[in-house]
Amino acid sequence: MISVAESKETARVLTKKDITKLGFFSSFLQASFNYERMQAGGFLVSQLPLLKKIYKDDKKGLSAAMKDNLEFINTHPNFVGFLMGLLISLEEKKEDRQFIKGLKVALFGPLAGIGDALFWFTLLPIVAGICSSLAMEGSIIGPIIFFLVYLTVFTLRIVFTHLGYNLGVRAIDKIKTGTQIVSKAATILGITVIGGLIASYVKISLAPKIVINEEKTVSLQTDFIDKIFPNILPLGYVFLMYYLLKKKQVSPVVLILITFAFAIFGSLIGLL
Repeated sequence: MISVAESKETARVLTKKDITKLGFFSSFLQASFNYERMQAGGFLVSQLPLLKKIYKDDKKGLSAAMKDNLEFINTHPNFVGFLMGLLISLEEKKEDRQFIKGLKVALFGPLAGIGDALFWFTLLPIVAGICSSLAMEGSIIGPIIFFLVYLTVFTLRIVFTHLGYNLGVRAIDKIKTGTQIVSKAATILGITVIGGLIASYVKISLAPKIVINEEKTVSLQTDFIDKIFPNILPLGYVFLMYYLLKKKQVSPVVLILITFAFAIFGSLIGLL
C-alpha cells in the first residue's frame, strides 16, 4: 500500500516542458508592476497556466493559490524562476497553503538581495563598463559581447526554474547556507567596480586658473587638485549624492535636477 506522503512524491502532473515554459513566463514578472503589491500581478500570471493544470477542476484550490500569489512580492527578475519552480513543486504536491505562503514570503527577500548583488551591482556593471570602453574606441565587439552576456543571463532563468522545481523543499537549506557568502562576496566586488566606475565616468573639472606671471599659469584642477588627490571631486560628489539619497531621503529625480542645475550654473560663472 502506498502512503499519502509517497503518493505526493510520485503524483507528478507537470513535465519538463511545463517547467521550461514557466521559466519563459517568468519574464512577465514586472508586467503589471505597481506600488501597492509590486510584482504580484506578473508573479501570478507567470504561474497561472501551470496552476490550472495542477488543480484542473478544483476551482476552490485554484482560487486559493491565485489569491496567495496576488499578495505583495518584490524579488529579482533573474532569480524569480527559482522561487516559482520551488513553489510550483509544492503546489503540485498539494502541500499546506500556509506553508507555501510562508515559504514565498521568507525567500523572495533573500533572493532579491543575492540577485541585486550578483547581477545589477557586479556582473552587468563590469560587463557594461568593459563593453562601453570598447564601443567608445569604435569596436563593434563591445555591444555584441554585452548582448550575448545579457542573453545568457536571461536564459539562466530557465535553468534556475528547473533547479528550484527539482530541489523542492531541499532548496531551503541551500539558500540559508549560501545567501550570506554569495551576498558578501558579490557586494565587495560590486563596491570595487563602482569605485572604478566613479573614477572613469564621473567627471568634474574646475576651470579657474591662477596667473603666476606672464609665462606661468597654474590650473587649479590639473596642477593643484589632481597632483594631490586625483578624482577627489567626483568621489566627493558621489558621496554627497549618496548622503542625500540615503540619509536625507531626497528623491533621485531631485538629485538629477540638482546635478543639471549645478553643472549649468557652474559653467555660466566659469567655475566648471
